[in-house]
Amino acid sequence: MKFEFRKLAVMVRAVLLGDEGQDLIEYALVVALIAFAATAGMNTLATNINTAFQNIGTTLTNAIG
Repeated sequence: MKFEFRKLAVMVRAVLLGDEGQDLIEYALVVALIAFAATAGMNTLATNINTAFQNIGTTLTNAIG
């Protein structure tokens, strides 16, 4: 009985300390962070592009007539 608990403790420790699959999780977290940053930045980028086109349109309208 004591040997079985020791064997179970060794197996649990091996699972908790094992690093198999850790790289995949780290890559997934990096991709999620990049996706979040891109999504958050797109609203600002879209606003800046829209403002730039409005300024170009206003400049062209004023130059033509």
